[in-house]
Amino acid sequence: MSEKALRLGTRRSKLAMAQSGQVADAVSQVTGRPVELVEITTYGDTSREHLAQIGGTGVFVAALREALARGEVDFAVHSLKDLPTAQPDELVLAAIPEREDPRDVLVARDALKFADLPRGARVGTGSPRRMAQLNAYARAHGLDIETVPIRGNVDTRIGFVHSGELDAVVLAAAGLNRIGRSDEVTDFLSVDTVLPAPGQGALAIECAAANADLVAALAELDDPHTRAAVTAERSLLAALEAGCSAPVGALADLPPLSAPFERGDVQADGQTTVKEMRLRGVVGTTDGSTLVQLSTTGPVPRTHEEAVAFGRELATEMLARGAAGLMGERAL
Repeated sequence: MSEKALRLGTRRSKLAMAQSGQVADAVSQVTGRPVELVEITTYGDTSREHLAQIGGTGVFVAALREALARGEVDFAVHSLKDLPTAQPDELVLAAIPEREDPRDVLVARDALKFADLPRGARVGTGSPRRMAQLNAYARAHGLDIETVPIRGNVDTRIGFVHSGELDAVVLAAAGLNRIGRSDEVTDFLSVDTVLPAPGQGALAIECAAANADLVAALAELDDPHTRAAVTAERSLLAALEAGCSAPVGALADLPPLSAPFERGDVQADGQTTVKEMRLRGVVGTTDGSTLVQLSTTGPVPRTHEEAVAFGRELATEMLARGAAGLMGERAL
């Protein structure tokens, strides 16, 4: 490849710029070419409506994909949980790098843990998925909380806690890690308490399918375990016909690798042999009164088709248990 700079399309937020910068460095290493960031404003960045109101699905992605289609950028970096499950034929997910911590975290006043929040505590989140599971956990454990819908970047959301407007907010661990603010976390929420969004903690590097050289170069950044896991999660989401703002949680984990997250450690042992994958899914009403939560375990998928089937099968079981009636938004 020539020395001409590759153009990386990214959202303008602090988090998007941070994670795109990390990908740019990695791409420069594997291609030997400089990478320049091209900042693109998406509808999700400018709208002040809650994600559930504006549809959620694709609102942070469409403008980046349009820039790719017009040839204004060579590749784009997305938070995988923001990507619609349908993949355009002209674009390819060339790489899904190793996943960050998939868990949700609490940032609360007075260093409070979730279980120690006072009665009537106001907990902010923009996610119906988080609301459903937080409220269900609170009901089951005798906690009295009020989930409050919020929008905004990390600074804005944590600012609600500092100002006293909210007692706590729930955010993604991966985002805080990527911008160097994990020291503000007061509690890591176990995936047994709150299942993350499908694809949470993973990034997607997307480019034009016709650019074979770039597709091949970017593929060097792909992590097969992460790709298998998130493919199963997104297949479950697609089979439920749900958008990314619907109250659906899913996590496909590889038990030997994910055990440290269950214990609350930060890093897994990358040398562990992985033979099985466990997929968990949940759908619930936002008030937490009803949840459909199921799991399945099987051999680690070896192909894209096997990973898709893994997710579809669990979704079929969830639909049979009444999942369809619990989702506020259905993708059309």
